[in-house]
Amino acid sequence: MFQRLREDIACIMERDPAARSTWEVLTCYPGLHALVMHRWAHACWTGGWYWLARFISNFSRWATGIEIHPGATVGRRVFIDHGMGIVVGETAEIGDECTIYQGVTLGGTSLYKGAKRHPTLGKGVVVSAGAKVLGGFTVGDGARIGANAVLLKPVPPGATAVGIPARIIEAKEETPEEATKRKFSAYGVTLGDDPVAQAMKNIIDHTAGHEHQIALLWSAIEKLSKQKTEDCVPSDAQKLEDFDADHLKQLMR
Repeated sequence: MFQRLREDIACIMERDPAARSTWEVLTCYPGLHALVMHRWAHACWTGGWYWLARFISNFSRWATGIEIHPGATVGRRVFIDHGMGIVVGETAEIGDECTIYQGVTLGGTSLYKGAKRHPTLGKGVVVSAGAKVLGGFTVGDGARIGANAVLLKPVPPGATAVGIPARIIEAKEETPEEATKRKFSAYGVTLGDDPVAQAMKNIIDHTAGHEHQIALLWSAIEKLSKQKTEDCVPSDAQKLEDFDADHLKQLMR
């Protein structure tokens, strides 16, 4: 138990720049308190002491503002930052080294008892503030879910989900050196995470290119009308179709 507690404190000190000391984390971080009480509640739940498990869980909710069902499975080195308003359902599974911010819901959409109704978060997943992850699917290792996103489908490892309903941005391939250098991203925020903005930027770039090609074509027509020779077409005129519509559709899905 004390080893788990030391791991929890260490991961908070690593990921939260506002954490000044071990004593401050131990006494003033409700996310840590909620995790410790959840372990007690989960032990009671797996031992068949269901009422006691729910009582501990309810007390934890009152004391911290974080509601974790005692049946939920929580891995090691999980960081719950701020935490107020977090709800974690009975069959939810949270992997090691995940980070969950305030207002997150790991909820279920099925009413069948005993079924896998709530999501499974892989290792190192970041769920940003206000996100709703609803359903019994899996969010892959290292994935990120943007603030206020409503996620209703699985997310591949390393991908990013943003929007309502959430759209998936596939992970870019990176070398082992790049993966090693990549640091923890607070709230899962990085540049280039908005697929609509990426799509619009591509459309604008292609529109500008088309304008340029039209100008070249008009210049060629003017020369043809005067010279009537095959050598009047500019060398930089676009002759092959280069508009990647499939890529834009991928960003918009």
